Amino acid sequence: MNPVTLNLIAIGIFAVVLLILVGPLLQIPIAIPALITIGVLGLATLDTFGLQGQGGNLLIDTIAQRDPAYRRRILHHEAGHFLVAHLLSIPVTDYTLSAWEASRKGQNGRGGVQFDLDPILQQVKRGALSTQSVDTYCAVWMAGIAAEELVYGQAQGGGSDRQQIRLLWSQLTQFNKTLTPIDTKMRWAILKAKTLIEDNRTIYDALVETMDARASVTDCLQVIQDPEKQPSSKILN
Repeated sequence: MNPVTLNLIAIGIFAVVLLILVGPLLQIPIAIPALITIGVLGLATLDTFGLQGQGGNLLIDTIAQRDPAYRRRILHHEAGHFLVAHLLSIPVTDYTLSAWEASRKGQNGRGGVQFDLDPILQQVKRGALSTQSVDTYCAVWMAGIAAEELVYGQAQGGGSDRQQIRLLWSQLTQFNKTLTPIDTKMRWAILKAKTLIEDNRTIYDALVETMDARASVTDCLQVIQDPEKQPSSKILN
């Protein structure tokens, strides 16, 4: 089950228990907590089996996206991924900036930049992943955190990005027991990504505005090549 859904269930159960405890004092009928419990469990079941766990993401994202500052932070985070991936020759296939955009495109999660991961997955299966490939993908995955730290001083997002590296490390340790500690690798990757963004700050700022206009991947790549080529109006996917 989606961790977001689990958290919502936990909150719902806590609220029901609290309602049961204070209900008699407020003269609330005992049937109300029971109905709320049934409703919470019903929604959780629908989310798990009908929405593949995406319902919790959509609910949380709908609330969070009402905050312009949150939306702007997400934009800077994803632009970091996009730019660093391009600079390190990792093809970007698509991007979304909210759970609703991701859902409309048949993607799970709360949105993000999509990469062509087939080359690294094939190397992992063969147990022949090069050090250079590891460093490259780690820098790309940590680029969102690096962008947030560069722009805002600290990162609030990036949990799923860290999980990507942890999953990779769990695969790699099957073949190499002497790997650099994962926390050390993450710190290095953030520093690498931050340096790339700082060295290309003008391009990064132009890319942020281009992605904000929901321009196509092709248009974003053109702006990276020439920061002056920014879309003049919103381009909805």
